[in-house]
Amino acid sequence: MHINRQISQQIKRDILSSNKAVIIYGPRQVGKTTLANKLLDELNLDDLRINAEQTKYQDILSSQDVKKLKTLIGDHQLLFIDEARSIQNIGINLKLIHDHIPHLKVLVTGSSSFDLANKVSEPLTGRSWKYNLFPIAYSELSKIHSKFDLTDQLEERLIFGSYPQVITLNSYEKKQRYLQQLTEAYLFKDIFNFANIKHHSKIKQLLKLIAFQVGSEVSVHELANKLNISRDAVNNYLNLLEKSFVIFRLSGFSRNLRKEVSKMDKIFFYDLGVRNTIIDNFNLLNSRQDIGPLWENFLIAERLKKNSYGRHYCSSYFWRLHSGAEIDYLEEYGGGLHGYEFKWSNKKINAPKSWQETYPNSKFKLINRDNYLDLVI
Repeated sequence: MHINRQISQQIKRDILSSNKAVIIYGPRQVGKTTLANKLLDELNLDDLRINAEQTKYQDILSSQDVKKLKTLIGDHQLLFIDEARSIQNIGINLKLIHDHIPHLKVLVTGSSSFDLANKVSEPLTGRSWKYNLFPIAYSELSKIHSKFDLTDQLEERLIFGSYPQVITLNSYEKKQRYLQQLTEAYLFKDIFNFANIKHHSKIKQLLKLIAFQVGSEVSVHELANKLNISRDAVNNYLNLLEKSFVIFRLSGFSRNLRKEVSKMDKIFFYDLGVRNTIIDNFNLLNSRQDIGPLWENFLIAERLKKNSYGRHYCSSYFWRLHSGAEIDYLEEYGGGLHGYEFKWSNKKINAPKSWQETYPNSKFKLINRDNYLDLVI
């Protein structure tokens, strides 16, 4: 089963319309190489495809020597560097290629964004287009499945997530085994290798604590106490996990009103299969106690993908008062506030009275299994 990635046509247009480097960030196994090779086949240009993990290319691509770079590239029209985070000083060398071989089109992928971004961003300021590729989005699945089929698959997505191979595997046992391998061999490996993490057990324990607090506000102070490490260390680990596409944070919305909670974030996972692997829970929904947090994480992650791919620029938050009134998810754009409350059941609720009184011109919508596709596709 082939799934067209939503950003593919925009990437193709960027490659054809300018000589800026196109950089695709994302975790391992999410389909970056597959997407890039499909685009190159469709473009039908004279391309040079390089796997940067092969040592024979690393010396030249890190040389900062224009003559050597030109010798490698020759007369090719397009250069593709896969897993560019393996190349030392990759940003400086891409800048040299851009400035001294202006006819060349460049496509780059990197799995460890925290590593690749640090080496690329500054040298390529104004010289690149950047994209994030996530696990398969519901908006992408909607192109090949009916709404009925999408809802029929919902339980699998909440339990096993949306990595491309997970979707194609045909048994729960195979999906579970793949996720365990993915988490240990790729997710943790990248973080430990490229961030020089010394205390591997602490970051694994941190992830487990976060996984059990999905949908709740997370106290860095409390995490630090439980792990017996400093708050700075916890914040550092959280930043690494964010930059490596494992988790993302949602801040509390506040207009500086004392009654609004804004000092603690909620933390969610980009992929629920990874989250459930970390806590070793692949039980079906009818025997789980965490269906509410799973549902909230799923909807917010899918909305994030949809907004990113559709270039819908907005600020995202949750909202809560110290008195307990809350809204699960909030977007601010176009000068307006749009609140969403997520319910797995079909229970009908209205916007909190305090929300309506504080922000009378805001919008509010209840999202449940009857209308969730409107939010995510």
